Amino acid sequence: MVARFEWCTSLCAPDFPAAAYEGLRLRVTDHTPFNTLAWLCASERALTASERLHVMLGWQGEELVLCLPLVASMERFGGLPFSVLRHLGYPLTDRLALLTCLDVRSMHKALVIIRRHLPHAMLQLNELSEPIGEESALTAWMAHSSTGERRLSCRVPVHLISEADRQEVSGDPRYKLRRARKRIAACGAEIRRIVPDASTVGPLLQTLAEVEKQSWKGIEGIGIFTNSRSRQWINQAFTALAEQGLVRVVVLELDGRCISYRLGLLEQGRLYDYNLAFMPQYADLGSGRVLLEEWIRWGLDDNWRWIDASRVSLMNSSHQLQERMTGQLEHWRWSFYSWRPSGLALGLAMRLWHRLKPWLKKWRAWRAAALVVPAPTPTPEPADKGPAPIEKTMEGEHASPSHSQR
Repeated sequence: MVARFEWCTSLCAPDFPAAAYEGLRLRVTDHTPFNTLAWLCASERALTASERLHVMLGWQGEELVLCLPLVASMERFGGLPFSVLRHLGYPLTDRLALLTCLDVRSMHKALVIIRRHLPHAMLQLNELSEPIGEESALTAWMAHSSTGERRLSCRVPVHLISEADRQEVSGDPRYKLRRARKRIAACGAEIRRIVPDASTVGPLLQTLAEVEKQSWKGIEGIGIFTNSRSRQWINQAFTALAEQGLVRVVVLELDGRCISYRLGLLEQGRLYDYNLAFMPQYADLGSGRVLLEEWIRWGLDDNWRWIDASRVSLMNSSHQLQERMTGQLEHWRWSFYSWRPSGLALGLAMRLWHRLKPWLKKWRAWRAAALVVPAPTPTPEPADKGPAPIEKTMEGEHASPSHSQR
């Protein structure tokens, strides 16, 4: 059946086909909580004045087979402005499934319509998961772009919950957990599980925001509650998700006060470990590892299947779930550059950058090594010559600071 396409400008509008959308979401097996209308509507409300939402809908008969919410904005690359399209939810969305059931021909038609309706230099979709063993529907777009790129965003550690988790973990994590539990017991702190609803999630999020504010995430300004935009987004999204029963929280409390937490989303028996923070004065308790263990125990009690890290850094990730992981899931970033002059220029610049980047990395490493001057090896004085002259001692004192500065 031939697909027909249409556009709308809001997911929150009363006439948006919410029931058809939910039917499409459930048909896509690898959907996540970040594909829910609750999350996406909160993302829409957090858009700035310079961002515009355009939602592409694809229909076959009365069945919705595509929903692609795209945010149009201007971004600077090398100091120059370019028109860019991104999937709604960037950058706080941890994992997305592409909500489409279209065939290759219809997906190509969708790309043509997007380029006519929304002229752009680059269309980028971040944090997409893909069904194992299946070709992505986006592959067809690569051949029809001036430049197409599919790059790995991250490898997420996941843990399959099993009866073996009822036994104490082995190896180094066992001793780390034991030490952390002893410290927590010694100070009198207690762990609590929370399933908030729409009426209780607001005060809970405020408590979590206060903890994050005092943590290193708040100090460095990278937390989910750091600025007003992300705070509004998170508050609205988790309120709506709590109303659907998808929010889970484990907290460590001392004298009734939260000092550490892990915040997660649960859907299809999979817990997405979305965020954590702890007060710096209690950093030596090792609460993060203990609360992660509490996730697993909770999963055993309530028959969850998986614990996911939600998202990690591609390089130098230190997520504690890596100690317990039974597998990994990959997130991908797809970039499609148009045939417009701006798209050709940006795509060319990207290709040149990827060619130059390894050489630049090697040059920086060589330069850093060249700047390191080995310290001179002191020559011991013969025992029978007596003390060194005063002039030589003074030279040594002046030489030492200049060497350390280099």
